[in-house]
Amino acid sequence: MYRIQRHEDPEKCARLWQELMPRDCLFDLWPVRECFAGPFDRRPCFITAEDAGGRIQGLLALSWIEKERSFGHFPGETWQGKTWLEQNRIIARRQGVVDQLVENVPGEAYLRYLVGELPLPEGLCAEPDETGYLFFPAECRYAFDRFMQRFSGKTRKKLRHELSPLESTGVSYRYNDLSDVDALFRMNLEGFGDRSYFYDPRFLKSFENLVEWLHNHGLLRVTTVTIGGRTAAVDIGAVWADTYTVLAGGVDPEFPGVAKLINFHHIRRACETRVKTVDFLCGDFGWKQRFHLTPRTLYKIRIPARTEKISRVSLN
Repeated sequence: MYRIQRHEDPEKCARLWQELMPRDCLFDLWPVRECFAGPFDRRPCFITAEDAGGRIQGLLALSWIEKERSFGHFPGETWQGKTWLEQNRIIARRQGVVDQLVENVPGEAYLRYLVGELPLPEGLCAEPDETGYLFFPAECRYAFDRFMQRFSGKTRKKLRHELSPLESTGVSYRYNDLSDVDALFRMNLEGFGDRSYFYDPRFLKSFENLVEWLHNHGLLRVTTVTIGGRTAAVDIGAVWADTYTVLAGGVDPEFPGVAKLINFHHIRRACETRVKTVDFLCGDFGWKQRFHLTPRTLYKIRIPARTEKISRVSLN
């Protein structure tokens, strides 16, 4: 048995996260989560399991999402009613810890984008959530031409036919110009309207926070495509732990095919810079499978509500 505690003091939660979470991917970093925590302002509920010696053996980091009347993984940022940040984790250093953590969630919880399958209590199961897509440059021996061999000859010919009008107009690339970030937000909003992440001012502010933090720590990558001297596409991403993560983008619809062009450029540059992985995140958007990227399934679990009321839960 473990001693279970619930914590909602922000400073305590920050210490627990930084002490217990790995730093394997960008989304493991506390400052990245904190960029979203401020604008969304969800009440944290971190559940810990301590052994008899007082050593913490498990952590479930949650936030209460009032509109959904359920918990989500910290910081509880939502877009169209679903959390957005990926590669969430339940920390369990010993067998049986997950059971104790899950059984002490004081209400319903919907946890998405979990890494790996977990041993869950009887009656709960981890179901496949969305699929993430990865590119490993080493598999192509860091050669873009080898990557292109994944496509059939017919498809390569079709791609050349689609992209050559753009290239004939004069394509150039610009890197890490912060003034291009506003163009990304604008193009994304114009392209997707109320389906854009950035339609929600909280999400927009979170990304502004994230861009600033990444830039200040030398992790930000802004890639801009110009065609005929005009800004045609902008993507923002970050490099952490030898992984380049593409976070968001925007394109000018007057340049059909430019989204493919910038994605090919990410892959070409990843080969040139010899990063270990490019993470294109979840959501196929009609191209990631066709690019023969490596799929990675993330998982979700629903934890039913307990009989006790949230307002009556005593948090330490």
